[in-house]
Amino acid sequence: MRKVKIMTAEEAAALVKDNDVIATSGFVASGCPEALTKALEKRFLESGKPEGVTLFYSAAQGNRDGSGADHFAHKGMTKKVIAGHWNMAPKLGQLVLDNEIQGYNLPQGTLSQLFRDIAAHKIGTLTHVGLNTFVDPRNCGGKLNAKTTEDLVELVEICGQERLLYKAFPIQICFIRGSYCDEGGNITMVREIAPLEATAIAQATKNSGGIVIVQVEKMVKEGMLDPKLVKVPGIYVDGVVIASKEDHEQCFGFHYDPALTGEVKIPLDCLENPPLTAKKIIGRRAAMELKENSVVNLGIGIPEYISMVANEEGIGDYMTLTVEAGPVGGVPQGGARFGASINPECVLEQPSQFDFYDGGGVDLAFLGLAQADQYGNINVSKFGPRIAGCGGFINITQNAKKVFFCGTFTAGGLETTVKDKKLVITQEGKEVKLIDTVEQITFSGEYATKTGQPVMYITERAVFELRKDGVYLTEVAPGIDVEKQVIGLMGFTPKIDKSLRVMDERIFRDDLMGLK
Repeated sequence: MRKVKIMTAEEAAALVKDNDVIATSGFVASGCPEALTKALEKRFLESGKPEGVTLFYSAAQGNRDGSGADHFAHKGMTKKVIAGHWNMAPKLGQLVLDNEIQGYNLPQGTLSQLFRDIAAHKIGTLTHVGLNTFVDPRNCGGKLNAKTTEDLVELVEICGQERLLYKAFPIQICFIRGSYCDEGGNITMVREIAPLEATAIAQATKNSGGIVIVQVEKMVKEGMLDPKLVKVPGIYVDGVVIASKEDHEQCFGFHYDPALTGEVKIPLDCLENPPLTAKKIIGRRAAMELKENSVVNLGIGIPEYISMVANEEGIGDYMTLTVEAGPVGGVPQGGARFGASINPECVLEQPSQFDFYDGGGVDLAFLGLAQADQYGNINVSKFGPRIAGCGGFINITQNAKKVFFCGTFTAGGLETTVKDKKLVITQEGKEVKLIDTVEQITFSGEYATKTGQPVMYITERAVFELRKDGVYLTEVAPGIDVEKQVIGLMGFTPKIDKSLRVMDERIFRDDLMGLK
């Protein structure tokens, strides 16, 4: 029988050579091969090696505390980063802002699919995803600073249609993570929140002639693993590192929760109902758009309130919630556990989830609203000196059958209350969010208009819709002065719907709305 090589994290780190392309797995604070990336960082700090590596990962990796992708945040160690999201690795982002390294931000789902295309020796990933956004080469092609000049995305025309080609490149080594490994190197992901894109990364690296290293929790004897649960077969694996518990938490800061893997199901009637804040008001208005048997994607932050409201109103079963990391069904989690779901019905691999998303499988998508402009564009990826990144936002919003952007009308200190079923602004936010022109186009209003996609923007005091001739104000909260508290706080003047309505008064009362 083939025997897998068991090694230390330090031995694995020593395999990375100068100028290697290294791919890592992970989704925010879950699935990161922390023992391996920590050892690589330690090696560089002690020896100055390796130099000039290119880091390639698809989702956010880290917890803004030096973990995850931030282990690569050293001048000299890293030359280039190709990533789907940057916000959880602020030190790495700062190197890009300081023009010390090259940086690309490309759609998360497309990067997860690019691993498969690299494995298959295709020239790249050909897709409509990203057209008219900042990753379109007619804008900036996903480049993040002046030091970044190579075009990784090319605009092509095929069968009379515009498409983007995300170019393939070889991967010399990968650090990925699994749960159990048998003596032959077969890897399962049974204690992870999702298999993510581990299979595709391993295939891409192996077929590039590279080295596949897997961090696992435990070794087991040959024949102990259910072959249907093996996600990375031993024929792909060059070495295995058994990690300590502290380097192999299910999510950073959290011990193993079997409800996130489907091992157990927990009752959900113990979930608390949120108080009537501005965020809940937005969640309530958005929940009014839910239809029975809908497939839904909820973004992190305010969109999470939609699920809370739906459960409170007894219509949680109207929808099946999905998360881009792979879970289908259940209750998506936030914070460090974003990407996981409690009581999932199914957990797919991330590239497969994005195949479904890219093809329009999501009926309703509710995502955050950070900046919006007169053209209906949304920016969630770059704000002045801060690089947040697009993550899966472009894949999801560009392709959902109907998309809703949910966020407070202003930011930076906004305080509200409800009195006599009317919204009262007790302190206005310092930052205007509906501006003349967004800093970066993460969602293209032009593309949505071209494809006929319905788009709505929901805030606590006003609702807007994107139409062919612009952005329309369609609803205003009771108690709100349209001129002073809406139009007067915008960077552009919206068109006013002839049938401008007052938002449903049920939204602004403490008892149930009666949505069921």
